[in-house]
This record gives sequence, C-alpha cells and structure tokens, in this order.
Amino acid sequence: MSEYFNDIHEQARLSARKFIENHVLPHIDDWEEAGEFPRELYKKAGDAGLLGIGFPEALGGTGEGDIFLKVAISEELMRSTSGGLVAGLGSLDIGLPPVAKWAKKEIREQIVPPVLRGEKISALAITEPGGGSDVANLKTRAVRDGDHYIVNGSKTFITSGMRADHYTVAVRTGGEGHSGISLLLIDRDTPGFTTGKKLRKMGWWASDTAELFFQDCRVPADRLIGAENAGFIAIMSNFLAERLSLSIMAYMTAQLAYEAALDYTRQRQAFGRSIAGFQVTRHKLVDMATQIDVAREYTYRCAALMQAGKNPIKQVAMAKNFSVDVCEKVTREAVQLFGGMGYMRESVVERLYRDAKILSIGGGTTEIMRELIAKQLKL
Repeated sequence: MSEYFNDIHEQARLSARKFIENHVLPHIDDWEEAGEFPRELYKKAGDAGLLGIGFPEALGGTGEGDIFLKVAISEELMRSTSGGLVAGLGSLDIGLPPVAKWAKKEIREQIVPPVLRGEKISALAITEPGGGSDVANLKTRAVRDGDHYIVNGSKTFITSGMRADHYTVAVRTGGEGHSGISLLLIDRDTPGFTTGKKLRKMGWWASDTAELFFQDCRVPADRLIGAENAGFIAIMSNFLAERLSLSIMAYMTAQLAYEAALDYTRQRQAFGRSIAGFQVTRHKLVDMATQIDVAREYTYRCAALMQAGKNPIKQVAMAKNFSVDVCEKVTREAVQLFGGMGYMRESVVERLYRDAKILSIGGGTTEIMRELIAKQLKL
C-alpha cells in the first residue's frame, strides 16, 4: 500500500522473494547451526542481480540514486529469517562503497565488478579491540614506506572477516583524532595479514565474524582510498546508508516475529479455544502491528529524504533507534506468546529474538545515536 514503490521495485521484490524461497529457506536452519552459509550463495545472488543495487552501472551495478529499490530488496532478503545471512551476504554494502566512490579508477574497475557478480567478497574493517564506537581513536597504524604502507594493528567483530577477499580498512596515517585516519584496501593474500578464529556470537549465527591481524603488512600505496588523512569523512558518509539498512533489518525482524506469533496464536488451543481469541493476546498483537507500521513508515520517510538528495542524519538516527526498540519489544512479546515453544531453537521467534540485540549495537550504538540526535537538535 506504500506510495514509495513502483512497478520496477515490485518486480525486483518478487525476484528477491523467489531467490530466498528457492535458494535460502530450504537450508537456512542448517546454515544457522553450521555458523555459515555456502560461499556459492554470493555467486547465485550476483547472478540474480541482488548484489549490485545502488552501485554505478559502469562497474556492473544497477545505477545510483534509487533508494527504494534497495529497500524493497532488503525487506525480501530479511524473509530468510536470518539476520546473519543478510549481514554476511550484504557485507559488500559497507565495504565496497568507499572503493566505488574514492579508490583510483584502475582499482575500482579491478575490484568492484567481481564483488557485484558474487565472485569475490568485500568487508569493512573499522572496529578495534577496546575501541567500539570511538572510531576517531583507532590505533591500527599505517606508515608510508616508498611505494607501500606498512600496517600494524588489529580489528575485531568484522562481518565476513574469515573469508572476504578484500578489506576496506581504517588506519591511522596521521596524528591523533579523526583528522589522522585513512582508508586502505587490503587483499586477503597481502603478506603480514592474518585472520583469527571465527568468533561465536549470541545471534547472527550464519554470518562469519572474525578478528583481523596486521603485522608489518605491506600494502601498495595505490590502494589508498581517497586522500590520505581524509578517511574519517568517508567512514561517516557510509554510516547513513548503513543505519537506514539496520532500521530496515529491525522492523523486518519485528514483522517476521509478529507474523509467526499471529499464525501460532491462531492455531494454539488453550481452555477450549485458540489463544488468539483472548483479549490480552489480541491487544498484544495490535500493539505489535502498530509499532511495526510506524517504524516502517518513518524509515520510508527517511529513505525518501535521502533519495531527494538530503542528508537526514538526525532522522535516520531516530529511525534506527525507534525501529530497534520496536524490534526488541516485538520479538520479546512473540517469544512470550509462543510460551515454551518460543524458547526452543526450532522456533523461528527464538532466532529472531537473539538476532534483534545486535541491531542496537551495530552501525552506532543506541547511546551514540542519542548523542548524535542531541547534537542535531543543538542540545
């Protein structure tokens, strides 16, 4: 019923839905338990045209500017019921934009098209042990040595960290603070680069998450993305789209939990009737549906502002916080409505409840979002 989507968007939505139904849903429970999905899925997604949304046509993408095409695809990918799969499959959406925008032309043409085809995997590496949301204080150091940078340091909580082919890495090339940060594109086979063991997580099981280590890692100087010491601006420009994406993940996680709870309460019998027949259940479901609709529509409004060329920093931060809050409440209520079955790993709401928590941390914590909103409000 939304006015934001056209026929092209709906065709893309149907294509993504069929991809999930045919290639993901029959296997997702096994992939969750295994803690990863097959690498071949990237190629299948690339062949289906799902990885190039929003990237320049010259590099193999669909073209820039149609935010709602990305929204439609993102909503359908979340119907996999696995935030981890979506995060892993979509790690290029945070790792690749700086390369596509600011890397040297020959590097862009070499790196971007194979990633969009699903032949290679891209990841973003910013977070450091002990660093968290304090991006401006990162410690990984890159020192210029002739035609190379020598990189030393480590990263953690990196999505697709175990098997990515290309890493967009935030490093310190200058002094302290945000003005001394640069971005380097570092390949997996670069001497001095290693990954740690796969990290075990509370949720997002199907995504591989790892630590990265750089020990006298020699990176060609032409792999600098943009200007030296200008990396912080590139990092910040990436955050708007990432936070919009996380807002979509949040209300879709809630939507899936609501739909599961609605079906279950209609079927589950107690005291001679379905539990959906009790007023307390109906009112819970009404509240869940209301909150999801509000989160979705406000996120759409933010997407519309972005499509109009605006920079809605405040609004997107608000959308993320509100959608995440709704997500945590709705998934909790869904588990409660399922009762004992909601606590079982075979129940989809158990997975959704676990996956919900990371959304208040990734892309900027809820607390950081509040500080960002406060600054925009000049408080």
